[in-house]
Amino acid sequence: MRAVIVAIGVAFLISLFCTPIAIKVFARLKAGQPIRSNLGLASNEGKKGTPTMGGVVFILATVIAYVAGHLALTTLPDAQIAQVEPTITALVLLGLMVFSGAVGFIDDFLKVRKRHSGGLNKRGKLAGQILVGAVFGAVAVYFPSSMTDVSGNATNTETVGSTTLSFIRDVPALEIGKIGAVIVIIMVVMAATNGVNLTDGLDGLATGASVMVLAAYALIAFWQYRHWCADPNYTESYCYTVRDPLEIALIAGAAAGACVGFLWWNTSPARIFMGDTGALGLGGLIAGMAMSTRTILLLPILGGLFVIITMSVVIQIISFRTTGKRVFRMSPLQHHFELAGWSEVNIVVRFWIIAGIGVAIALGLFYSEFLAAVS
Repeated sequence: MRAVIVAIGVAFLISLFCTPIAIKVFARLKAGQPIRSNLGLASNEGKKGTPTMGGVVFILATVIAYVAGHLALTTLPDAQIAQVEPTITALVLLGLMVFSGAVGFIDDFLKVRKRHSGGLNKRGKLAGQILVGAVFGAVAVYFPSSMTDVSGNATNTETVGSTTLSFIRDVPALEIGKIGAVIVIIMVVMAATNGVNLTDGLDGLATGASVMVLAAYALIAFWQYRHWCADPNYTESYCYTVRDPLEIALIAGAAAGACVGFLWWNTSPARIFMGDTGALGLGGLIAGMAMSTRTILLLPILGGLFVIITMSVVIQIISFRTTGKRVFRMSPLQHHFELAGWSEVNIVVRFWIIAGIGVAIALGLFYSEFLAAVS
């Protein structure tokens, strides 16, 4: 637990104190977010020129905090089951965050350079998401752990990703094979990155919702670590078959802490935007969390707000193309309520409540399954 707390604290402090520096640097480079002024959105007023690409700060803060957390791990008395050395789990999770963020960075850079809200085209962004998902999905599925105990006996031969679909745990009846697993991971990466990206648009909305989801994954992963099948001191039959849950908890906690520090500057009125750099980076990490904790089918509940907002866009597109009519005044959904007269802060707080409800339901399902297994 100490390593997780260290990672959270380091990530929070780096993000809190380095974001103002990033604001000044991006402002000097004239890396301001292009704003379309013809949409009639009140939230767009006064935002032109606000620095973007702020996701760079909390992505770097998460990586640095991971290193700091590992330094704390070296003093743990149960270091033989904590795997002090960096693992493929960390490579996959941080890789998904960094390289998904890199795709977003290219998009942001093109927007800033062209001084236009259209950056990387849809095909380019989609190709980047597929490539990132495929590379790290393959690593997650094809490289098992070689973790051993103090006697040299194998204690964990799990891969980061599973060849079985999962809800609270793996569902044995839903075996999909390695190739199928990689395809599912690609789909989850695409869904999560686009979900967070669509949610971003109002000051602090995506950041606050991501904090809740990442904090929930930190709790889930740490609970799995305390009831881990690879732990020689834990002999109960209702343990969790996952790989490196403490690593997962450490990274999830670090990312949540970094986002809280960033939210200090990103909340209304925002002094910096996360941009696609941050939105895609967070989406990639959240997808990795679902995969590594074996809770893929729980993600739509845990990230309920992202699903609702994504579905509003899908419904709007289908309705307009089939009937020529719009269901919402504008999509994504948050802009519909803006045009209905809700204030930006009102929308953000109420949507945070929806995000919190989804997280609470998901955690309730997770814990109730454990109680059922115990009983």
